[in-house]
Amino acid sequence: MKTERPIISDDEHVVLKFRPRTSDHPPARRDESGLANTPGKASRTAAASDLSRYEQPRDEGDDFRHRMLANVAAFAFTVALTAIGIWLAVSIADLRKTQDCVLMGRRDCARISVTPQG
Repeated sequence: MKTERPIISDDEHVVLKFRPRTSDHPPARRDESGLANTPGKASRTAAASDLSRYEQPRDEGDDFRHRMLANVAAFAFTVALTAIGIWLAVSIADLRKTQDCVLMGRRDCARISVTPQG
């Protein structure tokens, strides 16, 4: 039996060049002659390399306070999600232990909580 492999052409692979963020003025765009010769490639390359809509203007300063608040909120969400996951895992393990006890036919499976009398 012959295994079939997908045929991958060079048209599917595009290398994006990113401009460094440290410079005040971004470098001018150059026409990449190697990619523009093939029809179809030029339009995809132009669309893939047009990242100007994601750039932030350098006139605006970095909003440190907003970024730190977002980081704290993300950290709190992660901690809460982890705590809920641990609680859920412990609860499922406890229910499984009780179910195993009942299925074995034992009668002393219920947990009895004793409160100290003062």
